[in-house]
Amino acid sequence: MAISELIIQTTLKLCIDPNTGKDFITSKSAKNIQISGNNVSLDVVLGYPAKSQFDSVKKLVHDALATIDGIGNISINIGSRIVAHKAQQGVGLLPNVKNIIAVASGKGGVGKSTTSVNLALALAAEGASVGLLDADIYGPSQPQMLGISAGKPESIDGKSMEPMQAHGIQAMSIGFLIDNDTPMVWRGPMVTGALEQLLRETNWKDLDYLIIDLPPGTGDIQLTLAQKIPVTGAVIVTTPQDIALLDARKGLKMFEKVGIPILGIVENMSTHICSKCGHEEHIFGSGGAALMCKDYNVDLLGSLPLDIKIREQSDGGKPTVVTEPNGQIAAIYKQIARAAAIKIANASLDHSSKFPNIVIQNT
Repeated sequence: MAISELIIQTTLKLCIDPNTGKDFITSKSAKNIQISGNNVSLDVVLGYPAKSQFDSVKKLVHDALATIDGIGNISINIGSRIVAHKAQQGVGLLPNVKNIIAVASGKGGVGKSTTSVNLALALAAEGASVGLLDADIYGPSQPQMLGISAGKPESIDGKSMEPMQAHGIQAMSIGFLIDNDTPMVWRGPMVTGALEQLLRETNWKDLDYLIIDLPPGTGDIQLTLAQKIPVTGAVIVTTPQDIALLDARKGLKMFEKVGIPILGIVENMSTHICSKCGHEEHIFGSGGAALMCKDYNVDLLGSLPLDIKIREQSDGGKPTVVTEPNGQIAAIYKQIARAAAIKIANASLDHSSKFPNIVIQNT
């Protein structure tokens, strides 16, 4: 029986990407299908970074096509292509930044900054070009978490700054520009002005994702972000504790009111596993984040344990994803990163660059 493109497409229509739950035809991931006799070649282009999943997805597609009677050699090229998606209405995208993810919490001390840096590193590990902006002007923590203790951002033209580099990602923080013990005794307008400068006067280099690590709360910085910065989606970080969930709900509602999509919720300190005996205990309660997700119809991106290694590695400037890239906790961060990226991939595209410029002239 001759192999036709219709047979190939029908087969791939029944082949489901385990990461997205969509088949490879509906998601338009299967491209450039070529048939030569009974030999078939095609490209599988995922809309999200998934370097760690390439082999399993390739095998899935190969095994599905291998069930076709009479099929010969099967050649599959696999990769990812990240595109720009819409931000909130009326805010244009930044140059060289395709998508911005805000990581927020209503309450401090829930592990938001640790989640931010590991999310950025996980996206980079999965093959994306990633930047990290530390938006906590009063208490910047990313310089220490990234292990950048020396040097300041360079300025080639005297007007803009080059991002700092660490563990394969680009980074910017007020902490790179001041001494560790210098307090930022600034009022709100100065803080929001500094945030915009850090964002817009940094020469980000072709970023697929820029992660913004927000300070806790729903104050000036969050409002500036919502009104002036093109945010593709927000990730809310909380713990199972009732008081943390109460504040996380406020943060979620703030993003909803300004039209920024919620990509999902990350539950930190979900369980504690004793390093001595291995006993697992829900010391901050259980099920709180799942209930919040149900109440607001958002996804639970993942749950992380209360593990001393996460804290030690972040404090030491080598977060978990780079210290133990093949470990269980790094796998959870990568799963969270893929889930957030898939939510973005399913969102509306930004088409502003495709519209022609209208020029009015005398003829």
